[in-house]
Amino acid sequence: MRTFSARHAMFLIIFLCTFLFALPLPKFEPLPAPLANNAVAQVKSRGDLYLFSFMGIGPKKTWDDVSTAAFILDPYIGKWKQIRNVPGPAGRLAAVAAGAREHVFLFGGYTVDAQGGEITVSDVNVYEPLTDRWLRGADMPIAVDDSVAGVYRDRYIYLVSGWSKSDAVNNVQVYDAEKNRWQQATPIPGRPVFGHAGAMAGDTIVYVDGAYRNPSGSPKYIASDECWIGKVDHKNPGKISWSKLPPHPGDARYRIAAGGSEKDHMIYFSGGSANPYNFNGIGYNGEPSEPSRYTFAFNLRSGKWETLNADTSDPTMDHRGLFVLPEGLILAGGMAKGQQVTPQVTVLNKREKGL
Repeated sequence: MRTFSARHAMFLIIFLCTFLFALPLPKFEPLPAPLANNAVAQVKSRGDLYLFSFMGIGPKKTWDDVSTAAFILDPYIGKWKQIRNVPGPAGRLAAVAAGAREHVFLFGGYTVDAQGGEITVSDVNVYEPLTDRWLRGADMPIAVDDSVAGVYRDRYIYLVSGWSKSDAVNNVQVYDAEKNRWQQATPIPGRPVFGHAGAMAGDTIVYVDGAYRNPSGSPKYIASDECWIGKVDHKNPGKISWSKLPPHPGDARYRIAAGGSEKDHMIYFSGGSANPYNFNGIGYNGEPSEPSRYTFAFNLRSGKWETLNADTSDPTMDHRGLFVLPEGLILAGGMAKGQQVTPQVTVLNKREKGL
């Protein structure tokens, strides 16, 4: 039987004090380097929770500032440590990560060359925390970047829509982390998008917004305002019942940070930008993009949207997810005001402002 460690006891004391005496939210040290569009995931390994950040773009926001670096955060001590870099000759943007079966799975993304050319890859990289080594998973049948990931039963990882080669796709691809194989699930019935945001809690996927090709031609891509919820069939993980949701609080946005909690029965969202943009933070309309101050959630119990904070301090955009911990929502990196790539790690309250 696993023993209850001293650091677990300290973590429990901090959590109880925060809950009972309304102490300030905990603080974590910044990322070791400024990064935006970094893939993030959390996973338990032998009972301990760890948070991860992979790749992303640095403060120059140029093709040669895309990183292969990987970092792990121990939330009990609040400090980051660099781990073995993501394999491959080049860093990637718009990859998505998910934790399952005590491993972290890193899917797709795109590379950028000196001429600005972007290539979506089908790579699946699997990180084993106990040995600090990378393994190779079965390639995605359809290479995607800027997708949304969700985990079901600590085994099935869903990749919802995303960009593939020349346009967004409506595919929902399911990776079986136990058998290292893929299947296609029920496609999304809505508009195919990329840079959307969402997560999974239990058998339910919620995703919102993103961008799509402008049928009028200019600007090239515009924000989508569609919100969808999907329920996975308990007997068939490839069958999803999709339903359209009403608009969420605030404007439609691109690259919002999102994360789900089965315990809370909530899907959380924060930041993003109403102006879809390229990797340098400049919108496809030629205007600089700025982050939204909205933090909101979808309550799976009530089936309704909730505004947690319409005026979030120090908002950020260009995220690939957020961490959901008992103490709050954790955002690592991103672009702050003025398209500045930041190393900041922000902790947001999970309850409505003032409660």
